[in-house]
Amino acid sequence: MTAMQRSLALMTSSLLLTALAPMLSLTQETRPGGESLPGSGAVELKPTQPNAPEGFEVAKLGIARGEIVPFEYAAKTGDVFRASLYLPPGYASDKKYPVLYLLHGASGDETDWVREMRADAILDNLHAGQKLAPMIVVMPSSLSVVARAEVGDSREAKIRAGMAFGQVLVRDLIPWVESRYPVLANREHRALAGVSMGGAAALATGLANADQFAWIGAFSGAGRRWSAPREKLHLLWLSVGHQDTMANSSVAAAVAFFTEKNVPHQFHINAGGHAPKVWMNDLYHFSAMLFREK
Repeated sequence: MTAMQRSLALMTSSLLLTALAPMLSLTQETRPGGESLPGSGAVELKPTQPNAPEGFEVAKLGIARGEIVPFEYAAKTGDVFRASLYLPPGYASDKKYPVLYLLHGASGDETDWVREMRADAILDNLHAGQKLAPMIVVMPSSLSVVARAEVGDSREAKIRAGMAFGQVLVRDLIPWVESRYPVLANREHRALAGVSMGGAAALATGLANADQFAWIGAFSGAGRRWSAPREKLHLLWLSVGHQDTMANSSVAAAVAFFTEKNVPHQFHINAGGHAPKVWMNDLYHFSAMLFREK
């Protein structure tokens, strides 16, 4: 992002902050992971981010397709985790690729981004239109195999585990991926994003480890654990649906924090609520910006 683009992004956030100000009083009502209590009086916003083209999420015929590879890896604690990995169309082991780590929400797992949000079709279509830098995308579960069985349907337990997953990601998952796939192993070519709880986890983990990630995205979730990054980011992205009654208070507070701290960022409002169609639109726009301009 150029200096002019950063300036415009900051100006846009400042203007949007005025519209978001009525929501800032709601930030004390957030659940762990930054999701506001249902019925807490969220303010309806106006969409600012365009909808992706019709059919952007539909697997098209006659184009090169990527590959989804499920895998398991062991953390240093001995816990076994599952993840899914997207290899781009035309993947070749003698090339090196940047990597996007993509986190799921509280009720999801390592299959959500493909099963619920058609990430593979979205990425394939962007590739076919030459709108995406070829990249590997890693979609991990935030719960170990054993922990997933133990927590059952407890949403609070899943949120606590999800917010703690950042340590596993940095300490265990990234080294595992980089030891087995031809990736560009530096912050310039490493991105981290997530949705809802995963957005809060991505934001907290990315900001605390800005020496590891130069691109960070939080879709419909921002939590309450923010810090000004010690390293300059190429992209800090926050977004929410205009009718989202679960996450808009936390996102509004995050926008206020980064604006006050003069941290360059972009803020986007999608049409919709706390729903997959919003996050699919985020993935379409966010992924196309990655690994292009420093």
